[in-house]
Amino acid sequence: MGDAKTVAVAKGLDGVVVDETAICLVDRATDRLYYRGYPIEEVAQLSYEEVAWLLIHGELPGASQLGTYRARLRELRTLPQALRVVLEQIPRDCDAMEMLRSACSVLGNLEPENKEDSVIDIGARLTACVPGILLYWYHFHQSGKRIDTDSPEPTVAGHFLHLLHGKEPDELLRRALDVSLIVYAEHDFNASTFGARVATSTLSDAYSAFVAAIATLRGPLHGSANANVLRFLQRFESPDQAEAAVLEMLAKKARTPGFGQRAYVKSDPRNALNREWAKRLTAASGEHTLYAIAERVEAVLMRERSMFANLDYYTALIYHATGIPVPLFPPMFFLARICGLVAHIAEQRAKNRLIHPSSRYVGPAPRHVEPQPQASHMEEKTL
Repeated sequence: MGDAKTVAVAKGLDGVVVDETAICLVDRATDRLYYRGYPIEEVAQLSYEEVAWLLIHGELPGASQLGTYRARLRELRTLPQALRVVLEQIPRDCDAMEMLRSACSVLGNLEPENKEDSVIDIGARLTACVPGILLYWYHFHQSGKRIDTDSPEPTVAGHFLHLLHGKEPDELLRRALDVSLIVYAEHDFNASTFGARVATSTLSDAYSAFVAAIATLRGPLHGSANANVLRFLQRFESPDQAEAAVLEMLAKKARTPGFGQRAYVKSDPRNALNREWAKRLTAASGEHTLYAIAERVEAVLMRERSMFANLDYYTALIYHATGIPVPLFPPMFFLARICGLVAHIAEQRAKNRLIHPSSRYVGPAPRHVEPQPQASHMEEKTL
């Protein structure tokens, strides 16, 4: 016990290197992010499907591979009837991440992983049908409509927007959502990815690993931040009102949603990409107030505390501009991250070792149960 006390405890595993990965590099020295060696600024110019292929297979797809991959995703969009029945039974006021967690588990029951499957196959199935899962449940409980979960759209972003609005999406909105999916696609050993790798390390099935990731994303400190950002920004009517409120929050040491990211020192490189797309959507819509409020809050926190906005901050404005309902913001994180999770599950399986960290015991010293005097026969009757 004495030796254990000399071992440093890394709360939250901060700074602890638990394994090697070839998927993603988060470079704290430069505040840069790379997918399979490519800087995020460059891969953000591609399509989500190209980036998904890159993360899963290690190299960018050729034109034929990309076409085949997109065609495969389109083939996999139809939801099983049994899953539709379950989605109709999940309450309307259920948290969307809880609904998604249940739906993914049910899909794993209906289409369990077998020896012929690979995690790539299961990942493709989830990527194809998660938009349908989210929007079948949403439309059914909002309007009673049972939507067709197929669409003619060739891309994941376009398909989602088509199911959401029931029509061909605007190209600017489609591309903005496409880029959002790209920058959410992967981020090293974050909480949900690590959760999936822990589940995978036990030799559990792929669906269980995905459910573990969803359960981790359910938490407000991880996957729900983008929804909290929009709710926060919409409280204010002007940038001046927002600045006054933020200064008051800082005085009270209250947390502002969408700021800070443990993986970076001075800035989150994904935020710059999202800010530019939020600005483009604002210019196209002519509605400038919300963006102006967001800019002011970002400037105040940098000026007062050198705090930088993270990935979730301007994502909230992008999702709002594309018409995505706020309750569906967090599940979009999972939709984008499926390809990254596929890569990590496959990597964990390739060189697996059960993940089993140690802890420092701080409980009572070793002790014994003291013998208790036995009650007499008459005392037992009295009791």
